[in-house]
Amino acid sequence: MTNIPSDLLPEGFRDRLPPHAASAAKLTRAMLDVLASHGYGRVEPSMAEFEETMAARSGGMMRNRLLRFSDPVSGHTLALRGDITVQVGRIATTRLADAARPLRLSYRGHVLRLKAAPLRPEREITQLGAELIGNDSVAAASEIVAVAIEALEAAGVKDIIADFTLPDLVELLAKDALPLPSEKIDAVRTELDMKDAGGLAALGAQAYLPLLEATGPFAEAAAKLEAIDSDGLLSSRIAGLREIAERLEGRATITLDPTERHGFEYQSWFGFTLFARGHAAALGRGGTYTITRDDGSEEAATGFSLYPDPLMDGILDADEDKRLFLPLGTDPAKAARLRGEGWITIAALDGHDDARRLGCGHILHNGRAVPTE
Repeated sequence: MTNIPSDLLPEGFRDRLPPHAASAAKLTRAMLDVLASHGYGRVEPSMAEFEETMAARSGGMMRNRLLRFSDPVSGHTLALRGDITVQVGRIATTRLADAARPLRLSYRGHVLRLKAAPLRPEREITQLGAELIGNDSVAAASEIVAVAIEALEAAGVKDIIADFTLPDLVELLAKDALPLPSEKIDAVRTELDMKDAGGLAALGAQAYLPLLEATGPFAEAAAKLEAIDSDGLLSSRIAGLREIAERLEGRATITLDPTERHGFEYQSWFGFTLFARGHAAALGRGGTYTITRDDGSEEAATGFSLYPDPLMDGILDADEDKRLFLPLGTDPAKAARLRGEGWITIAALDGHDDARRLGCGHILHNGRAVPTE
């Protein structure tokens, strides 16, 4: 048997060390404070659940993405969560089923991926977000996108791009406007998502080709989409997109890709992805969706998830100037007052402790903080 080095972690996992871990905590705290300021109450779902119920609540889409194991206590198969949104839906429709709607909830935690994405080598990922349960209107969508952008701004993100999509577009058009046999709908959605004109032609879905052109900067793309919509079937959706875009004017660059499906497996009429210049992968996505209650009824919801790990990796708060070395014999009351003033105090434990070696930019001398020489 090969001996695994004690400092080796599985692929896709990592430790955060000082001061990086403190910087990461500060960043997520700033983001969560934004959500709290908009009335989103914090929940902390469990790390593991019964695999059967977790998969059922995601429509079965997560089953092959979950790390499963047998629970020696219950005898059932458990799964480590791969997405917190599904868990928030469970909480909203069970433990908080009688809470007033719209119900605003926020969360922050880690999720586990069985395999890493091409642009994201991590398998243990931080997920942070908010869900507005009981409403999927234009007003709800506008609030959710604006709050998500504000949370990224609080983390220092600039040049944000919000890419809008209409997740149920093909299903809607396939009913009457651009009829498709039910067995071709998934294939057409895939070809549109891949932007494959040849693939659409091979499926006999040439009528959907103009949708590939209705992408890009929001105003121009929305106008192209409107021109395609000769029957006015999409008029309310396009009007909703415009209203959301107007609210975000000056806050983000808005683009439109109406046939984008990646990451929107269970969204309904509206979806969005958040990017920022300097980051190859998306920083978050969200949209409208429905939650199925245990009795089979459905409840509308709107929400977003942010994935701030790339932001955490890119920051480091230098706190050396805040670290104050306390020589042996320092009065504890004096030390407490200094911490109250914002200092990070590092107390000497013996005469060998050295201020500079311990990363302290200041030392307490004659009752005053002076720079370390």
